[in-house]
Amino acid sequence: MREGANAVDLNLIRVFVAVTETRSLTAAAARLYVTQPAVSQALGRLRRELDDPLFTRTGRLMVPTPLAESVYPGFREALSAVDRTLDGVHRFDPADSVRLFRIALSELGEIGWLPAIVAAIRRHAPRMRVEVVTMDVAALPEWLGRGVVDLAVTPSAVPGGFERVLLKTQAYGLVMAARHPLADVGFDLDDYAAAAHAVVAGDSGGPALDMTLRRLGVEIEPRIALRQFASLPPLLAGDRELVATMPDTIAEGWARTWPLVVRPLPFEMPPVEVRLYRRSTTQHAAALDWLFETVARAIRGSSGRFQVIHGD
Repeated sequence: MREGANAVDLNLIRVFVAVTETRSLTAAAARLYVTQPAVSQALGRLRRELDDPLFTRTGRLMVPTPLAESVYPGFREALSAVDRTLDGVHRFDPADSVRLFRIALSELGEIGWLPAIVAAIRRHAPRMRVEVVTMDVAALPEWLGRGVVDLAVTPSAVPGGFERVLLKTQAYGLVMAARHPLADVGFDLDDYAAAAHAVVAGDSGGPALDMTLRRLGVEIEPRIALRQFASLPPLLAGDRELVATMPDTIAEGWARTWPLVVRPLPFEMPPVEVRLYRRSTTQHAAALDWLFETVARAIRGSSGRFQVIHGD
């Protein structure tokens, strides 16, 4: 650090944190509602203050230097404290908010819980904007760390120490056509393993099932792999050999209008725990606090609208 340097301008810290979290000058400028040249100019000033390049360009990413990595936690904590103090002075009012928030949801999450989430938000924040981002579990640590999404609902464990709350626990069952040979007889693990399985690639509870099957020494070769849960009920109803392992309460809802049955799994599988995660970035802290609590309350109070995928 340059000897005799004065206290660093808060705006420079804000730019530094934004670039660190987004890894992009363009994205940082968009977050801060300034131009990209303004971000570059601020970084130039901070580089002189700290006597370090702070970032190196690697492809399309701005990668922090070791010094930048070391000062980021302290800068971020200081900026968060300042933002929360300012939020307390200005008092966030959801009724006046026009902010855009992004929520990562799976297909089932969007079908089942989005209506309750939107209703709860619009009840108190009618001008707030919400964008649903298609779930990508592998990308979530980066998305939440950089502020690409504000919230995420998933049963998958997300590394990185993000703040989270437990929303639901969900058991799994085996769903099949009512005329399936296993529908009215007892079946064991060997019968389960030998069945013709259909799987949905986007099932975020799938890793928990895979872990349980590996522990039992069972390997399933799916006969059919789908991309969407919405395709599953008619597929199973029209085929007397296919089965699918999925959340039992959702399958039971479908069985009310489709010729399907749901049977217990022939092995113990711990319930899947669905959690709400929030981003670690500092901007709009009071608004994010309100959104986090509102979405958690909406999902906990909803049984879901999964039955909208129904038969005639």
